[in-house]
Amino acid sequence: MIKASRKNKVKQGTADNITNIIIYVAIGLIGVATVLPFLYVIAGSFATDKELTERAFFIIPSVWSLNAYKYAVNNGNIMLGLWNSIRLTAFGVITSMAFSLTFAYPLSKSHLRGRNVILNLVIVTMLFSGGLIPTYLVMQAYGLYDTYTVLILMGAISPFNMIIIKNFFQELPKELEEAALIDGSNEIKTFYKIALPLSKPVVASISLFYGVGYWNDYFNAMIYLNTPKKYTVQIILRNIILLASNISDAALDYYDMNGAPPDKAVKMAATVIATVPILAVYPFIQKYFAQGVMVGAVKG
Repeated sequence: MIKASRKNKVKQGTADNITNIIIYVAIGLIGVATVLPFLYVIAGSFATDKELTERAFFIIPSVWSLNAYKYAVNNGNIMLGLWNSIRLTAFGVITSMAFSLTFAYPLSKSHLRGRNVILNLVIVTMLFSGGLIPTYLVMQAYGLYDTYTVLILMGAISPFNMIIIKNFFQELPKELEEAALIDGSNEIKTFYKIALPLSKPVVASISLFYGVGYWNDYFNAMIYLNTPKKYTVQIILRNIILLASNISDAALDYYDMNGAPPDKAVKMAATVIATVPILAVYPFIQKYFAQGVMVGAVKG
């Protein structure tokens, strides 16, 4: 078997090798250009005011300082904000995936009556919306103001994500569904016992999309939340950054010999605090991510 595989292996010429080298170099440069700014943000969040002023770019600070994180923790309820964002993201992803999956599966069936009309209506919602003020008045009229429910409903379903899931369902083998129907299964059982178990890649990738959306949701939280105890981490970090821009000389006595953190370092620390938790989830679903997005986006 090994000899056969070696014989069938296509030999690459000099031009192919040069092309591969160019591709690898280009990908490597793009990767470096992507990672370096984030490494600078992490290093800057641990740097002092003097170093951020004197050095335009660095990966490792010469003097390590935790003042920016101390300021963020002591001048805003970061832990409460993280917990609120985790709860909002968890319940939001569950709700959005439930709506998207149950909406996409029927639309993936060509025999569904009015399927094209419904799809056209979905596409219209991608181009037009009711507007901020009418939406705000509706949510307030239903008593949803200052609740997490309004934040979940605002992003409950994304037409783009739903269409990707629909395309994924369309590519599942129809023979499996036909065999299930012959064995006495109905549409609901077929969905839960056959379609969903085969949809792990698209479920994982779209869940990540929804999770990032809920975690980074700043504008809706600012508009609809009024109780400080309900603030998400994005709102709390915004307030911390606003406070950091007006650090007084009296605050110098609270910190160590490196002095109060500069406004720039606090912004970098806020970026790290808001980014690292959601990045920690990605390695667990990375193997499903590319497969789920590409397979669901091949056909319409």
